[in-house]
Parts: sequence; C-alpha cells; structure tokens
Amino acid sequence: MPSNEPQTKAQRRDAARAEALALREAQAKRDRRNRLITIGALVAGLAVLIGVFLYFFIPALNDQNETIDAVAAGNLSEVTNPENSTDGGIPMGADGAAGTENGAEAVQVDVYLDYMCPICGDFEEANGASLDALRESGDITVVLHPVSILDRYSQGSQFSTRAAAAAGFVADQAPEAMNEFNTLMFTNQPAEGTEGLTDEQIADLAEQAGVPADVAAQIADGTATEQFADWAATATNLVTQDESLANPQSGGFGTPTIAIDGERWDGNWSDPSALPAAIEAAQQG
Repeated sequence: MPSNEPQTKAQRRDAARAEALALREAQAKRDRRNRLITIGALVAGLAVLIGVFLYFFIPALNDQNETIDAVAAGNLSEVTNPENSTDGGIPMGADGAAGTENGAEAVQVDVYLDYMCPICGDFEEANGASLDALRESGDITVVLHPVSILDRYSQGSQFSTRAAAAAGFVADQAPEAMNEFNTLMFTNQPAEGTEGLTDEQIADLAEQAGVPADVAAQIADGTATEQFADWAATATNLVTQDESLANPQSGGFGTPTIAIDGERWDGNWSDPSALPAAIEAAQQG
C-alpha cells in the first residue's frame, strides 16, 4: 500500500537514479532499433547499388573485352570505322577527297604510312607530287593507310595513334580536305623521338587544309582520338599480320609500304621515276 509520507533525500536520489536508468535503457533500445533499421536500409541500398553496377558494368566489361579482342585480331567490322574508309584505307580519286575513286581502269596505289615515320616523310617528298599528278589525271586511285606502329617513339604522347585517328576523323567529317591534310602532316612532320604534334597543332593543320573550324575543334579536344583510336589500332594490327605486306628481307611490316593493284612493290621509291614507271607498267599489264 503506497505511503503518503514524504520521501527522504536518499529515497528521492534513488528514485531519480532509477528513473534515469530506465530512460537510458529505453533510449539504448531505441538506438539499437534505429541502428538495425539503418543497417538494414544500408544493406538493402548496397544490394541495389551492386545490382545496378553489375547490370551496367558486366555488359560494358564484356563490350570492352570484345573491343580489345577485335583490335588485337585486326577485326575492323567490330570497331567504329570512319565514313569514306574501306578495309582500314582511305581512297582518294582525282579531287583528293576521301571516299572517291578514279574508276575501274585506274591503278590502285596503296600507301601504308605512319605520321611519325621519317622515312615516310622521305617517301612523300620524293613521290607525293607525282602521285598527286597521276591521281588528278585519273590514272590512279591513291589509298592512304595511316597506321600507328611508332607510338613508342613519341615519349608517351601516342602521336602515331592520335595522328592516324585525326586522319580518320578528317575522312569522316571533312573528306574534301583529305589529301591536303595528309600533305600538311608530312610538311610539318615532327622528329622521331619527340612528343610529336599536340592535338591543337594537328587541328590547326586540319583547318589549314580546309577542315571546318568546328570539326578541327574536335581534333583539338581529343574527340577524334576517342572516336577513331580503336580503328587506327585495329587497322595497324590488320596490316602487321598480313604476310603479303611483310618486308621480304626483315620478314616484318614496316612503313612506308607500297602496293600496286594489291601487290607489294619493292622498287626503289627514293628514285622519283621508279614508282611512276611501275604504275605505268601496271597500266599496260
């Protein structure tokens, strides 16, 4: 039976302690319950995030692996190719525009080049004008094959890949400027062993070649490399694995390599008269 007698100081102290203990225990229970709810929500949220991650990441990883395999195998059908290119090459007819040809009677001259290759620069100096004249007269269709075998000589800047991708981008976006762009890339060729031209410098040459400013800007900002680096690498692997293009002396592929109507030509291209003579013989044969 409750007592109405006043509590002593000690009793009041004990009662306060008991009440405080009860409050702490109740708060502790609430805290534990809230922690469990929070942990449960975090686990559920994490499970959702993992599910979303796997949903998007695994297909992306599979796509990346497929691209890597395609590049290594030289499988151009599995990567994005520039418009106006065929089998890794960029054909040019009389007007020097990418994607054009000079007809069935014209001899096809394939030029495999690396924009970092100094010997390719020598080839262009010795034969560029005569190839232009033969192309403009309708006697030949020139097919440029920009490859990237000399990235290791550009101090990590991947100049060969960036330059080949830029060529692909010009073929895709400004085909009428293709021949002039190729000429300017060799006129302004950087020395082997340097970082090469920056994307901005390549873009400036593209604009000088007649590429519209908005297209050149996408070379400068790296869009061209992002879009066509895989194409450049795949085309490179395709030709380096082609035994018909191998140097008979070294057994490997190198640049410049020239093919006339699909057959590797091993004449002395340093003699400016040798390649035109070989082309004339192909026309007569």
